[in-house]
Amino acid sequence: MTRFRPLAWFRSRPLAWFRSRPLRSRLALLTAFAVAVAVAAVSLACWFVTRAQLEAELDSSLRNSKLDSGSVETLLTLCRQGTTPPPMAGGSYTVQVILANGFVCTSGQAPIPADPADLAVARGRLTYALHTVKDEDGREMRVYTYPQPGPPGLAVSVARPLAEVDNSMSTLRWVLLLVSGIGVVGAGAAGLWVARTGLEPVNRLTGAVEHVAATEDLTVRIPVDGEDEIARLSRSFNAMTAALATSRDRQAQLIADAGHELRTPLTSLRTNVELLARSEETGRAIPADDRRALMASVKAQMTELAALIGDLQELARPDTARPGPLEVVPLHGILRSALDRARLRGPELTFVTDLAPWYVRAEPAAIERALVNVLDNAVKFSPPRGTVEVTLMRGELAVRDHGPGIPPDELPHVFDRFWRSPSARSLPGSGLGLSIVARTVHQAGGSATLAPAPGGGTVATLRLPGAPTPPPSVVADEGRDEA
Repeated sequence: MTRFRPLAWFRSRPLAWFRSRPLRSRLALLTAFAVAVAVAAVSLACWFVTRAQLEAELDSSLRNSKLDSGSVETLLTLCRQGTTPPPMAGGSYTVQVILANGFVCTSGQAPIPADPADLAVARGRLTYALHTVKDEDGREMRVYTYPQPGPPGLAVSVARPLAEVDNSMSTLRWVLLLVSGIGVVGAGAAGLWVARTGLEPVNRLTGAVEHVAATEDLTVRIPVDGEDEIARLSRSFNAMTAALATSRDRQAQLIADAGHELRTPLTSLRTNVELLARSEETGRAIPADDRRALMASVKAQMTELAALIGDLQELARPDTARPGPLEVVPLHGILRSALDRARLRGPELTFVTDLAPWYVRAEPAAIERALVNVLDNAVKFSPPRGTVEVTLMRGELAVRDHGPGIPPDELPHVFDRFWRSPSARSLPGSGLGLSIVARTVHQAGGSATLAPAPGGGTVATLRLPGAPTPPPSVVADEGRDEA
């Protein structure tokens, strides 16, 4: 049999119910609860302070209601004669005379039991007594007892019913409850209105997100008004959708451009393969020279296709992704290796080099590919038996060719994907080389520019942060490798 645990139930059920409510309802409930606690605290404080004040005023009135000696003697005389004394002090007070032997004479009201403190005053042991007792009718009475001047052994008690204070406090209690209830309800309504008004931008944001999720429409924008947190959230959402729309457009453009670039080598490759297949089917052999040219064309197309696919894989990687671990590498050493490959592509060209040591933090394979692309670009546009000048000074690599140059109106597009100058569209390539260069240099913290060279040609400039000497750890590693 499962035991019922009230505390565990209170912790689980109401809390779960509260969490299941809408945010505006929770805000309204929290506002009403906070106001209820504040109103309850203020009401309790007001009630206790008012009661203490009324009791203090009642005690003060009792202290000021002392009888003269003649009235006390008259009251004692009537009591000794067996006559009930009439009410004194206008009937609002109960007056009784207490003797040291315990005799009590009451004026016109229900007798009040003599408290030991009252007898102590009559016997001269206390200067006064102030307390609350119940009379014979069950009413609570506030009693003030003081010694009567004259012969010792006599004290006078003056009492008033506490009902006067209780009635006032009962009225105040109902007034406070009514005002508190109105305040809590009003606070809850105000909290609900404030929550609805304050959460309206959130509702618009929620509607926009749901619309994007349902329709994939990234053109949705939320109106922004103000500088508060909701406005910041709306701006962030607008920026996010704009970035996603741009990314999707770039992705679609990349796919379209890649399809266009892949179509040319694939079409040529299919044509050559069909020629070879037809030759085999018909039994008519292709002349040896034509067959060698055809095979060379197929090989070149396969090489171009493989290079294009590699470039596409490189560009398809997110900009924030690193192709490999970063290392401190000698840029001048990698550049020499890239120059060796460039000389094979342009054996008739002259390479003039001036390379100063420079160490950078980058991924070796990626930086080497970028350098090869820059040098290939210079080889491609250099005239026969031309000169390519390569200098590396303090992290600035300049590669200059003496080719036709680039018109000024085409310079802003040289690093765009698949962009090729109209004059270079007959040359091999996909237009991705300089895009990869710019991406790699940017990931290494540098910059890449292309500009017309003085006297003709083009100069490509790469700036990479680094140092002319390697860190001590790299020097130690190189020493161990040599050993």
